[in-house]
Amino acid sequence: MNLPPKVMTIFGTRPEAIKMAPLVKALQASQHLRTVTCVTAQHREMLDQVLDLFAITPDHDLDIMRQRQSLNGTLRRALAGLETVFAEERPDLVLVHGDTLTTFAGALAAFYQKTPIGHVEAGLRTFDKYLPYPEEINRRLTGVLADLHFAPTSVARDHLIAEGVSPDIIYVTGNTVIDALRTTVKDDYSFVCPELRQLDPALRTIVVTLHRRENWGEPIAAACRAIKRLLQDVPDTQVVFAVHLNPVVRETVYAILGGLERVLLVDPLIATDYHNLVARSYLVLSDSGGVQEEAPSLGKPVLVVRTVTERPEAVAAGTVRLVGVEEENIYNETLNLLTDQTAYQQMAQAKNPYGDGFASERIVQAIEYYFGLRDARPADYL
Repeated sequence: MNLPPKVMTIFGTRPEAIKMAPLVKALQASQHLRTVTCVTAQHREMLDQVLDLFAITPDHDLDIMRQRQSLNGTLRRALAGLETVFAEERPDLVLVHGDTLTTFAGALAAFYQKTPIGHVEAGLRTFDKYLPYPEEINRRLTGVLADLHFAPTSVARDHLIAEGVSPDIIYVTGNTVIDALRTTVKDDYSFVCPELRQLDPALRTIVVTLHRRENWGEPIAAACRAIKRLLQDVPDTQVVFAVHLNPVVRETVYAILGGLERVLLVDPLIATDYHNLVARSYLVLSDSGGVQEEAPSLGKPVLVVRTVTERPEAVAAGTVRLVGVEEENIYNETLNLLTDQTAYQQMAQAKNPYGDGFASERIVQAIEYYFGLRDARPADYL
C-alpha cells in the first residue's frame, strides 16, 4: 500500500510561525497528505509564543538560537540540524516561508537531498540585495531553488515570471497571514499582557515595531526621536512599542523612550494580543513586512520606516506609505495622519490587496494537484 505524500514544513521565527500556522492546520486536515513540522527556533521565545497559541507541537525542534547570533552561525546550525531531520523523515515535499535564514537553509538542505521545494510567500522583491538585509537575498536564492511558488499576489507572480519561472509552477494564493487574522481578532478580546489592559481608551494609540537589521543604530534612534516629539506635540496620543528582544534594538529604544509618559514599552506580544492591539489602534509605525499585510486588513494606516518595500501592492492601494529613515520625515508624515482627517481616512479606507483568508486552502489544493491527487488546478486568488 502506497503511503500518502509526506509534506514537511520548516520555519523558525515568530513572523514565519504566524503565517505558517494556518497552513500547518490545513495540511493536517487534508485526507491526502501526511505532514511533519520542523522548527529551527531561530527565534526561541517569540516562536514558542506562536506555537502555544496555535497549539502546534513540532515533530522536530533544532533549538539553534544563540545570544547575539551571527548570520553565518545561524545558517550553519540550521543546515547541520536539518541534515539529520531529512535523513530521518525523507519528505516528498518541503515547504518554507518568506525570507528568513531558516527559509534559505530549509530550501538549501532540501536541494542537497534532491527533495522538491515549495516556497510560500514567493516573488516578493525590492531589487536591492541589501534592502532588506539579508532577507532580499534569502528569498531570491530560495526562489532559484523552489519547484513550486506560492505567490501572494499577481505582482509577486509577475516578478517570478520576469525571472524566468514557468507560470505552470506559480500559484497565486493570497497571503496566509490573512488566514491567521480570521482566528485571532475578536470584538470581545481581552488582552493577555496586563499593561495593555491599562491603556487609556480616550487616547489614540500608535503601535510601533522596529527591528530590521539595516535599521539598527541611527535609523531606529531617528524614529524614536520622532515619536518623542509627536507625543509632546499631539497630547491625545499614546504609544505602544513592542520592543524586539535583540539587545542592539532594546538599548536604542530604551535609551530614548524609556520612562516617558504615554509610552508603553513591552516585550514582543503574542499574536492575539498584537493583532487585537492593531485592530484597536489609530495607526502603525513599523519596519516590519508582515504588518504591511496585517494592518490594512484591519483598516489601519501603516507608515513604513524603510526606503523600499517588497510589498508595493499596499503602497499602490494607498493603505501603506514609505516614510524613510530620517527623523523629520517620520515626524511629519505621522503628524499629518494625526491632524488631517481626510488624509487619514484615505489610507484607512483603502482596499487591502493581500487576500481573503483562504490562502492555506489554496496551497493545500495546489500541493494535492502537484502530486496528482486532485484533477483540477486550483483557481488563482486575484
